[in-house]
Amino acid sequence: MNEELQDLDSFLGCLLGGAVGDALGAPVEFLSLHEIRREYGCDGVTEMEPAYGRRGAFTDDTQMTLFTAEGLIRATIRYNQRGICHPASVVHRAYLRWLHTQGVSWKRTSPDVDFEPDGWLITNEVLHHRRGPGRTCLAALRSGVMGTVERPTNNSKGCGGVMRMAPVGLVAADPFDLGSQCAAITHGHPSGYLAAGAMAVIVSRILGGHGIEDACRAALEELAEHDGHQETTRAVETAISLAETKPPSPEAVATLGEGWIAEEALAIALYCALTARDFRSGVLAAVNHGGDSDSTGAITGNILGCMLGVDAIPTGWLDQIEVRDVIERVARDLYRCVDDDGVEEMEGYGGW
Repeated sequence: MNEELQDLDSFLGCLLGGAVGDALGAPVEFLSLHEIRREYGCDGVTEMEPAYGRRGAFTDDTQMTLFTAEGLIRATIRYNQRGICHPASVVHRAYLRWLHTQGVSWKRTSPDVDFEPDGWLITNEVLHHRRGPGRTCLAALRSGVMGTVERPTNNSKGCGGVMRMAPVGLVAADPFDLGSQCAAITHGHPSGYLAAGAMAVIVSRILGGHGIEDACRAALEELAEHDGHQETTRAVETAISLAETKPPSPEAVATLGEGWIAEEALAIALYCALTARDFRSGVLAAVNHGGDSDSTGAITGNILGCMLGVDAIPTGWLDQIEVRDVIERVARDLYRCVDDDGVEEMEGYGGW
C-alpha cells in the first residue's frame, strides 16, 4: 500500500473505529460492571447489542466527532479562499449546527453566531436523534458564547471535550493547541481541555507512524508546558504504568476511574489501547466496565483505528454501524484537507 492510501486508511480507521467503540459501549453506558455481567455474561459485551432501537447505533460522541471534522473541513476551505481563518471559531459554529440537530436553539449574541444552519451533514436524520447529549455541551453551546482557554465559560472537566477530538489530531499542524481550543469551547477546566489536547497529539503522532508509547510521551511533553496539567499528566502516567504491570481487565480499568471526566476517559482509553492484542480486544476492554463505556470505547476505537486501519476492525461490526457511508464521506473529505493544499471548496459544506 502506498503512503497516500495508508494515510487515508488511517483517517477511515480512526473515525469508523471511534463509531464502533461508541456503539459497543452505548448499551452499557449507564450500567455497573455487575449489571453488565448479569445482562451479557461473565465476559460482558462481546458483540454489537441493541441501543436506541437497533444494533450499531452510536451516541452523541460520534455525532460531535463528525461535526468537529466538519468544522475543520470548513476552516480549511475558508483559509484557502481568504488566506485567514480562526479554526476554533469555525468548529464552534459546527457545534452550533450539532446543537440545532438536537432541537436546541442558541442565543444569537453576536454576528458570529447569528446564522442559519446549512450544509449536507445536518440533512442526515440519524444525526438529529438525541443520543444522551452531555448537559455541559448543551448548556455551553446554548449560551451562544464561545468558551476559550483564556476565557472559559465554566469549570467543567467532563469527557465531552476529549471524546470528540480525534479529527483535530488527523489534520492540525499544532494538534495540542487546537485540540485544547476546541475542547475549551464547552469545557473550561484545564483537565477538560488539556486532556483533549493530549488526545489530539496522540492521534497525530500515531498518524505520523509513531507507536502509541512514543505518542504518549509526546503528549506528556506537551502537557508539561501548560498550567493546570498535573491531573492529566498523572492520569496518562498511571495508564502507562498500569499497562506495563497489569493485563487488561475491568478491575484494572476501575483503578483509573470511571471515565466520566476527561483525564479518566483518556487514561482508560490509553490503557486499553496499550494492552490491546488487536482492535477487538482493545475496544471490548474499553467498554466492559462500570463507567462511561461509550466514551472510553469511542476514544479507544479512534486510537486503535488510526493505528491499525480499517481492515483491523471486525467486518461484522462495521457492517452494523449506522450511516457508515456518512462517516466514510466525512473521513475522506477531512483527508482532502491535508492531501490537497489547494482545496477551496467541497460540495455540501457551504460557508464557514
